[in-house]
Amino acid sequence: MTSTLDIPTGTPAPPVRTVASRPSPVAAGMTEAQVEELGRRLDAIRDRVVADRGQRDADYIHSIIRKQRYLEVGGRALLFAGILPPAWVAGTAMLSASKILENMELGHNIMHGQWDWMRDPKIHSSTWDWDNTSPAEAWKYTHNYEHHTYTNIVGKDRDVGYGILRMSDEQEWSPYYLFNPLWNALLATFFQWGVALHDLEAERIASGEKTWASVWPQLKAIGRKVRRQFTKDYIVFPALAGPFFLPVLAGNVTANLVRNLWSHAVIFCGHFPDGAVQFSEEQLDDETRGQWYLRQMLGSANLEGGPLFHLMTGNLSFQIEHHLFPDLPSNRYAEIAPEIRAICAEYGLEYTSGPLRKQYAQVLRTINRLALPPEKDTTPDPTTALTPTGSETPDTLAA
Repeated sequence: MTSTLDIPTGTPAPPVRTVASRPSPVAAGMTEAQVEELGRRLDAIRDRVVADRGQRDADYIHSIIRKQRYLEVGGRALLFAGILPPAWVAGTAMLSASKILENMELGHNIMHGQWDWMRDPKIHSSTWDWDNTSPAEAWKYTHNYEHHTYTNIVGKDRDVGYGILRMSDEQEWSPYYLFNPLWNALLATFFQWGVALHDLEAERIASGEKTWASVWPQLKAIGRKVRRQFTKDYIVFPALAGPFFLPVLAGNVTANLVRNLWSHAVIFCGHFPDGAVQFSEEQLDDETRGQWYLRQMLGSANLEGGPLFHLMTGNLSFQIEHHLFPDLPSNRYAEIAPEIRAICAEYGLEYTSGPLRKQYAQVLRTINRLALPPEKDTTPDPTTALTPTGSETPDTLAA
């Protein structure tokens, strides 16, 4: 692969424009030619993987679907004997794992179109619906289009704060944000419900930007999903257990809670730890493909772990690779990650990556810091620092 560092250099032009809440990326020193060559190299990686998709990828997704279903059936069966503590613990753990796999490695990735090339109507973005209160069509718009198009652009990417949190210094502070840690805890606990309200753009309804009448069809769709999810997990399966209704109900509640907390942690670690860059809306002005790629690389962060860890994150532990190529099969991200990391090193770009505990601690620190009003800047204005005051004149100062 040809290095782009030998390209004749021109006048350096910052390919990204960041907001004040994050340090300016090292990438500001790249030339426009280097940025576009970077884009061509990333296009070549994508084209190579697309051309290589085949039976092993199909075998992979079919195996994950089987594992997820075995876990769900086994977990629900054990919960029917949930009066026995070991059975309840094992059943709840298996059901939790099945829900995580279904939402993250299956639902999220299938609805991204990662497996549409198989032309299997059962594993296709146009037909798959997930075990979640958010309707598939609404989620595909807010996530696949809004979030992946405007990644980390404050004011355009509604995933920056999910409409309820202050996650950037550029978001105007108000006393409401004093409860930032509380709002985050509630969002993490009820994450699937928070995603549904996020897709509904509830904050824009509250501000009057949208009317209830305009969102009524979507609200009805959410209502149908909520009714189906609530009935399945909290009425039907507990009722089937007869006298063991309460252990089964408790197991379902716990499994949903585990899935919510895990999903929230993985997703927030993908965009809000130290090193993940946020951008101003000006970044969209005449943004080229190379600049779009660069924004995805700098605005995302990876998590480190083993194969099982990556699987349980839906391979969103490779958030950088996912944002570069959201429609490539998720099992390919681990294969191309070393190549992406090497390209970042070649251009002097930060490849943000770290363990979950470290990244999440940084996220929580940011949430707590942004709960407080911004400190007033007491740095003297260099243009007025030497201006005479009172009866002083430049002559008397010189004296």
